[in-house]
Amino acid sequence: MKFLKIFFIFFLVSFFLSNCAKKEKTSFIVEEDVELQMIRAFREGYEEFEAGDALYAAKKFNEAELLFPQSSWAPKAALMAAYVYYAQDYYYDAESELERFIKTYPKNENLNYAHFLLGMCYYEKIVDEKKDLGPLLKAQEKFIFIVKEYPESDYALDAEYKLDLIQDYLASKEMYIALHYLKKKKWIASINRYKTVVDQYDKTIYVQEALHRLVELYYTIGLEAESQKYASILGYNYQSSQWYEKSYKIFNTNYKTKLEIKKEKKSMLKKIKRLFD
Repeated sequence: MKFLKIFFIFFLVSFFLSNCAKKEKTSFIVEEDVELQMIRAFREGYEEFEAGDALYAAKKFNEAELLFPQSSWAPKAALMAAYVYYAQDYYYDAESELERFIKTYPKNENLNYAHFLLGMCYYEKIVDEKKDLGPLLKAQEKFIFIVKEYPESDYALDAEYKLDLIQDYLASKEMYIALHYLKKKKWIASINRYKTVVDQYDKTIYVQEALHRLVELYYTIGLEAESQKYASILGYNYQSSQWYEKSYKIFNTNYKTKLEIKKEKKSMLKKIKRLFD
């Protein structure tokens, strides 16, 4: 949210500096009146936003845009309308405003911010990635676009971070489905899901468990060579992990994991304590 706040603060400073600056005289009194109306609508929109009324604030910003469409303030007002919707969790309304902004002002200097905020709207709508991938995939597409089109911007850095989180979401969905198949003893279907995690989401937190499950599943269906292959990959990359210990135990049944040793020590300690009760 850091970049959203930076933009918003910059926006307000520019607004007040503009108001304080000496205005150029014009011979058209009507146009001056319209500009004053626009400034008034903009100010009212900001005041309503501070008061927490996003709907009315957005309405006033839209009004400011319509009053002076040729002004440099028109795109700023349109972007502010989108921002106040976003800030108050009206994501669908914010999306509509941002899509309109992108079409209406394709060369605006704040276009990168509009794309980023649109991506954030999709991202914030992710509720359960296991059931609905729509918002997640839209967010991913938009953040990839930002990284590609605006690589030097601050938004690209945050977009990359969000993409890493999205990868975790997608991997967790695959793990969830794989476990579902595993419980139903649908070995091949489960294997395919775990392989997807290993092949496509190898930088996520789920890859270690996915490798272990492949060791376990291939061993279960009698394909020991495949099982050993994934055990080797797990051992080479994550030898100190608990999942490697569990995989190692599959081929060495007498081996005791650190967790098992800890449990045995705890059990023994309880028995000793009982002797003195």
